Formats: sequence, structure tokens, C-alpha cells
Amino acid sequence: MEDKEKLRGISKEIRQEILEMIYRTKSPHIGCSFSMVELLVTLYFKILSVNSANPADPQRDRFLLSKGHGCPTLYAVLAKKGLIEKSLLENFAKDGGILEQHPSYNPKLGVEITSGSLGHGLSIGAGMALAGKYDKAPWRVFVFLGDGELNEGTCWEAIMFSKQHNLDNLIAIVDHNKLQAMAKSSEIINLEPLKQKWETFGWSVKEVDGHNLEEILTALAKIPFEAGKPSCLIAHTIKGKGVSFMENEPCWHDKFPGQEEYQKAKEELK
Repeated sequence: MEDKEKLRGISKEIRQEILEMIYRTKSPHIGCSFSMVELLVTLYFKILSVNSANPADPQRDRFLLSKGHGCPTLYAVLAKKGLIEKSLLENFAKDGGILEQHPSYNPKLGVEITSGSLGHGLSIGAGMALAGKYDKAPWRVFVFLGDGELNEGTCWEAIMFSKQHNLDNLIAIVDHNKLQAMAKSSEIINLEPLKQKWETFGWSVKEVDGHNLEEILTALAKIPFEAGKPSCLIAHTIKGKGVSFMENEPCWHDKFPGQEEYQKAKEELK
């Protein structure tokens, strides 16, 4: 109970920080950033082996944000965890700042890959996991994907490759908010039955409510889910979670809040 309350409090802070970052710079992607919050908070504060004093520690777990447009959440979590200076958030997406609208590779800042073009993260993660297997390294590779990203064929190549090499040190987390930039995922390319597809490709799969901290903690308590198989966590989430007028609205993929919307969102997030 204590863990869940702590994580719930951190999640609230992270959403408030995301709102401030995006409102300051009139940036896009607030909806998909909000859908990720509980998942990243649980990972960084309970699951990942990372060292705040040395973000590039060779023995660290690797976290790859494949859906790079959700980076406001990653930056806010990295700052809260102490992996980057919180002052860096002030210049997010500004000239002279080093935190861009899509992450650039910098392990000293806790950013493992440059991302933005979708469909590459799982392939990179599979390569890292294979290298870890060869080196008999203790660290694990976590790859965070959007569900719309699974439209990319490279994802399915990586899914097949990962089982071929029994990469049970690889964990894919799918932010299954069921919306893309313009419409519902089911209207663009229907992914269902998503769980069965991953299982057919030889992965061990669990499904959770991506905003339920207890379910997330329970699912990730034992990794790999099955020995000899890569693991996939399908997290059912709500795009825009936390602000009523943003939830499940496709326009908030790239829309930023005006002053009145900002004030309303700020009140709801309190």
C-alpha cells in the first residue's frame, strides 16, 4: 500500500510537470504523454536497475523509448528520479535547451536511443538484448512502444527475431491507448487480437490496466514472464489520462492547451 501511494503521488507530480512543459513551449503530444505516466513511474521507481549518481553505469538496465514523441513523460520522470537536473525541463523544446521534442541519444542523461521515427526501438532493443546474452550480462532491456507504432513492419521482424534468439532479457511494453494521430487505431490498421499475435510469435504476454499501479507492479514483479521467452506487457491506457476534456480525444495528439484549457487542466490535475 505504501508503495502504491508513493507511486500515485509521483504520477500526479509528473502529470503536472508535463502540463507545464508543454504549455510553456506550445508543444504537441500531451495526450500520449499522459497515457504513459503510471507505467514509466512504476518502471523507474520500482523495477529498473538504474543509478542516479551514474546514469551511464554499464550494469544499468536499458530503457528505450521507441515512441519518442512521448518524451515529456520520460524527461519529467528522469528529473524526478535524479538522473537529470530538473532545471533542464525549463528549456524543453526551446532554442539552447538540450531536451528536444524527440529524444537524442545521451546515456549520461539516461537517454539510450535517438527516437522519433517510429518502428525502430524494438529492433535496437533486440540487438542490445542479444549482445547482453553473448556477454552474459545481468542487465535487461525494456522497450516502450506505442500501439500505432505496431503498424510498422520492422516491429514484427524484431518480434520474430527476438523469439528466434530466446531473448528473455528483453521486455516490450505496449502503450495500448487505441488512438493514433488522426483516428482510432482500429480504423487505420486493426491490431486485434493483439495478445494472441504476440503469443503466436512466441512471446510470453500479460495484459494490464496501464493506470492501475497494483496491476503493473504485479505483472512486472517477475521478469522474464517465462524462461526462454521475451516478455510483452500490453498496457490498456487512456490517451490524455487525467484531464477530462483530453481523454480519448484524438486532437490532443498534437494540440497544445491554450490559456483557458491550461487553467482547467491545472485545476483537474490538483
